[in-house]
Amino acid sequence: MSAIDEVLAEARAGLTRVAPSADLLDAPNTLIVDIRPSHNRAAEGEIPGSVVIERIVLEWRLDPGGSHRIEGFDEDTRVIIVCNEGYAASLAARDLQAVGLPNATDLVGGFRAWRAAGLPIRPGSTTPIT
Repeated sequence: MSAIDEVLAEARAGLTRVAPSADLLDAPNTLIVDIRPSHNRAAEGEIPGSVVIERIVLEWRLDPGGSHRIEGFDEDTRVIIVCNEGYAASLAARDLQAVGLPNATDLVGGFRAWRAAGLPIRPGSTTPIT
């Protein structure tokens, strides 16, 4: 097993990962965060209702006690991180747990699994929170 495979396995061991499901769109106290690059969002679309936050500022925008945080969530919110295929999101969710979001997790298979499941997609034109 490579070093990154070990890091990924450790990160996922601490997550309650979620599978793509339309139920996530209306789940109470849930925030879906898309960390994919703009070119992927433009080409493939986005999950309706998701918030786009670039990975480079993710922890600052979602630190529950931080001065640069976005509105609309707290430390009890289930934050579901979405990347292309579910790898980077696992690491990002682990990092969010470390800054005070114990319910942070990732979407198994990422956006591409969402799309493959035939779930709703909106055109990818959302400006990221920077």
